[in-house]
Amino acid sequence: METCGSCSSNELPKGCKNHKACGTGNCNSKLSVFNWLSDIHPPVSNNHIQYIEVRFKDDRKDFYINDSSLPIAIGDIVAVEANSGHDIGIVSLTGELVKIQMRKKKAKMEEIHKVYRKASPKDIDIWQNFRNKENNVMLEARRIARGLGLQMKICNVEYQGDGTKVTLYYTSEGRVDFRQLIKDYAMAFRSKIDMRQIGYRQESAKVGGIGSCGRELCCSTWLTDFRSVNTVAARYQQLSINPQKLAGQCGKLKCCLNFELDTYVDALVDFPPSQTVLETERGKAYCIKVDVFRNQMWFTYTDNSISWYPIDIYDVRKLIELNNKGVLIKPLDELQEKEILKIDLIEENNLNRFEKRPKSNNKKKSKNNSRQNKEPKNSTERQGTNQKKKSPKRSN
Repeated sequence: METCGSCSSNELPKGCKNHKACGTGNCNSKLSVFNWLSDIHPPVSNNHIQYIEVRFKDDRKDFYINDSSLPIAIGDIVAVEANSGHDIGIVSLTGELVKIQMRKKKAKMEEIHKVYRKASPKDIDIWQNFRNKENNVMLEARRIARGLGLQMKICNVEYQGDGTKVTLYYTSEGRVDFRQLIKDYAMAFRSKIDMRQIGYRQESAKVGGIGSCGRELCCSTWLTDFRSVNTVAARYQQLSINPQKLAGQCGKLKCCLNFELDTYVDALVDFPPSQTVLETERGKAYCIKVDVFRNQMWFTYTDNSISWYPIDIYDVRKLIELNNKGVLIKPLDELQEKEILKIDLIEENNLNRFEKRPKSNNKKKSKNNSRQNKEPKNSTERQGTNQKKKSPKRSN
């Protein structure tokens, strides 16, 4: 029976039915892939070249050519060509979708390596042994870098499948002198050393964690491309520019600020400019807030900035037209038919703002009213009820 790699139930998840087309490996694997063309068999010619996508540690993937026409399926462990020696990885995608991914990622055909064979039990044992050493190697690499006084941080280590090369990922704000460091690493680890600098976003993706929303980090679960995020996205969404709230685990602005940015930009097209100033009989009113969901703009006076007045955006346009004609509009609290409540958001003038407000007795009043409604209102109704109670039962 097929089983899921991370479940203890010894069975596939309900509704999975991957039929060898799912490349997740387990229920919570990053960069999961599903081949939606697995049931479609394109015409195969003699000169047809097969390409596969192989996944390595964390989010590293690469494309390879299967020139030997090996029967390879998603989830197989294969030995592939590397710059020196061979590497071991898991097949994540096969078929025509690989060519689409290659065009999307602009893969260079001359840099694509070959697939040697399916990994033998010996290859898998060597691969797993070096994978188990990676944590200890990372701690030792940090100790050596700290002893040399280098301003860098080793955040991840990856061994090649045959153990001939070890790649150390590090973060640093400036340039690092590797002349003595490479010699010490080569003596300590007895393998070829490859140093790769990554950004702080890539570091958080490799380390993982829980965000302020209570979910796993997007970069460590599904996000593959790291787009630049700036404070303009926060201003469009009317968020306070507070670095402690807008920064993620990596110390940079959260990637989720870009998720709804396009929706806000499209919605703000219908809004007047946020720098709108209304000329009223009481004085100038400035826009202090924009409510995208209710299509409202909040205005306040310069001499009384505590009171905010919400106005619909279509009414704001009419008021702007009146100002352009040189007409002073009425005070904001007299514009609408109903009285607009002056909202003191800070409650600066309320002396009891820190005290607990008593609960309302609406429930008790409703119970008393229901009891009074059940009681008979006049005396005739009461007499009728008493007669019903006193009437004896008839004997058969």
